[in-house]
Amino acid sequence: MDRSFNTPTVRQSSSTSITVKDILSLLLRNWYWFLLCMVIALGLGFLKVKKTPPLYQRTASILIKSNDQGSTDQTLRELGVAQTPANLVNEMLMMNTSIIASEIVSRLDLDVGYFQHGYFYDKTVYGVNLPIKVKFMELNDRESASLHVDLAADGAVSLSRMKRGGEEFGQKLSMHLGDTVQSPMGKLAVLASPYYSEGSSCSLDVLRYNLSSIASIVRSHIYAGLRDQNSTIVDIHFRDVSPSRAEDILSTLVAVYNENWMQDRNKRIISTNEFIKERLGVIEEELGDVDKSISSFKSEHLILDIDQAGSIAYAQANESEQQSTALENRIYMLRSVKDYLTGSQGDIQQIPYTSGINNPLIEQRILAYNELLLQRNNHLANSSAQNPLVQDLNKQLGTMKESIVQDLDTEIATLRLQQRNILSVRGQAVSRVASNPQQANYLLSVERQQKVKESLYLFLLQKREENELSQAFTAYNTQLIEPPHGSMNPVQPVARNIYLLAFILGLAVPAVILAIKELLKTTVQDREDVKQLKMPFAGEIPQAVQKKKTKVEGKAKDGKKKQKPAPEVLVAEKKRDVTNEAFRVMRSNLEFMLGFDSTHKLIMLTSINPGSGKTFITANLSTVIALKGKKVLAIDLDLRKGSLSEYVGSPHHGISDYLSGKASDYHGLIVPMGHVEVLPCGKLPPNPSELLYTPKFKEMLEEVREEYDYVFIDCPPAEIVADASIVGRYVDLTLFVIRAKVMERAFLPEIENWYEEKKFTNLSIILNGTEAGGGRYGYHKYGYHRYGYGYGKYGYGAYGYGVKEETADA
Repeated sequence: MDRSFNTPTVRQSSSTSITVKDILSLLLRNWYWFLLCMVIALGLGFLKVKKTPPLYQRTASILIKSNDQGSTDQTLRELGVAQTPANLVNEMLMMNTSIIASEIVSRLDLDVGYFQHGYFYDKTVYGVNLPIKVKFMELNDRESASLHVDLAADGAVSLSRMKRGGEEFGQKLSMHLGDTVQSPMGKLAVLASPYYSEGSSCSLDVLRYNLSSIASIVRSHIYAGLRDQNSTIVDIHFRDVSPSRAEDILSTLVAVYNENWMQDRNKRIISTNEFIKERLGVIEEELGDVDKSISSFKSEHLILDIDQAGSIAYAQANESEQQSTALENRIYMLRSVKDYLTGSQGDIQQIPYTSGINNPLIEQRILAYNELLLQRNNHLANSSAQNPLVQDLNKQLGTMKESIVQDLDTEIATLRLQQRNILSVRGQAVSRVASNPQQANYLLSVERQQKVKESLYLFLLQKREENELSQAFTAYNTQLIEPPHGSMNPVQPVARNIYLLAFILGLAVPAVILAIKELLKTTVQDREDVKQLKMPFAGEIPQAVQKKKTKVEGKAKDGKKKQKPAPEVLVAEKKRDVTNEAFRVMRSNLEFMLGFDSTHKLIMLTSINPGSGKTFITANLSTVIALKGKKVLAIDLDLRKGSLSEYVGSPHHGISDYLSGKASDYHGLIVPMGHVEVLPCGKLPPNPSELLYTPKFKEMLEEVREEYDYVFIDCPPAEIVADASIVGRYVDLTLFVIRAKVMERAFLPEIENWYEEKKFTNLSIILNGTEAGGGRYGYHKYGYHRYGYGYGKYGYGAYGYGVKEETADA
């Protein structure tokens, strides 16, 4: 028996790849999901735009002046007032401190908010749109409260929905505009704002915030940055739902910053003034004592003048005295600064600056110490002494203080050495005036003290004037070059960006879900999944539409069991739908594989999964071949289900009776199914595999081979039970049915091994149940027979008897 046949071109693709065309096809097949997601995403974007209060940005630009430029600063330097360049980073940080934010809230009464109910959100009312103001007189800065205010055109005010903290009060209060009333929130007054006009009416929700909380919110919305790295222009930005409130906040911020800066700069001048005032009082008292001592001595000893003693020696002594006096002044100033620095005031107040030190290094270090002390005091005002930054600054101040004290001691020692040298010269000059009386020596000593005190007194008077003059010339550190300004278009929400994001999400979400769904699919989907297999491809059957038969077997009124309607053969002579055309294409493929003149062929259909549609294909494929005038027999050898027998009404007698010996001739058991003759299975036997081993089965197949042109045998799934392997010994062609979305891709290599090992005769595959877009056809769904049991090896349960029968399924 020659069982060889022609095979179509073998497909050698080693792997299944996803092309752009496949992706586009997948997306187009699910266009309705994209449309639905797009509508939902754009709808949510529309709600987001409508429910988000618009946020406006206002910007003010200030110039931070450099203190080493300008005529005023030059004058101050000539008068001995030291200036240092502004640290831009520190100044920008100072603009965004809690102290400034709290001051802004207090000046603008931002701790009380007014809102008007809107359809999508509550609108903030501020400025010219706010006709009233509510004053909470007995609430502290940490308390919060809320109420609803209704203002009538006649000035009558109604208060309701009052809350204090978390406690609600149901009472209502009535009052008149401008009155004060006692409420659960203490005394409060409803006052007319500067923008109130007679006959105005409104309905507002009033919220009183915790002062520190609203200050933190204001602070978080302040952004300051340099306009350019090479400039000292700082742009300050603020975002708010009210443009006018944002402008007021920026204007107030600049004003408060300037005031604080002025106060910080004047602290050093005030400290110096206090120091000079204290020293002037002490020197004035000492100078008065010296003058009184000279006057008393001269009166007592009747001395008018001692300058007649040796003019040359006296002149030399006088010159030495002046030099000694100058040195004494410097020593005095150095000691005063040292005493001030080592005292308790030196830790919290700046070192008074004077130009009498005449040592550039010490003066520079004093200026640096004062600047660092100012920074420490600023940070200490905004935090506490335990702040790591404050502690670090304290360590730096201690180190600088020790360095300054050492420099002062060194300078004092140097001046003392110079003074001793000068006094030595003076002593030599005085010794030459041997004839002067003892009184002259006393007067000379006392007058020297007088000159020292007078010189020091005049020196301090000069410094006091210089210090007061520097205070008068102190100007703001900043200049407002651009007042608060900005566009009336909100910076948030950006509708274009939201709609663009919604559009992208509307496309991306279903695309990602579909992609994940495709990646998670482990079953065969379409022809692309099987084209890499080496075995011949017999055809592809689309999923068509067929009315399902009922699965429920109830009872008629007479108590008899209702008969389940028989499944229908879809192939007909004059039908040209996609299902009929698919079977006709498969018929042509079979004729090519078997040979167009070949007859008397046995063809077995099997699968690896239940519900693959082999019975459906057996019935329709045998019919489409019979339509060409061929004599076709279909044998139902699925002796555990009898699915093919359902097409002819499931007769009680069939091949099982013949193989078991209950019927002597199988010809009498054959029933017609249109143009095809069907040998049903009959009663389901308890031993189907044993029946197939009988000699009668082999003899029957040899007889039907000679009597019919084609014999189609519907077998159970392969490798699940032995039936398919037994029948496969006698057939000429094995059609292996792969059901799309049912069979796992993991089984494909095993099927290919069967083909290569020739386990089944001339194994070819049929792809069944592909959907639209999965092949060459525009496919539609139809009902298939589904097995009501499984197969142990593949995890489908036990393949046995007494299983509930369901409707035919492709």
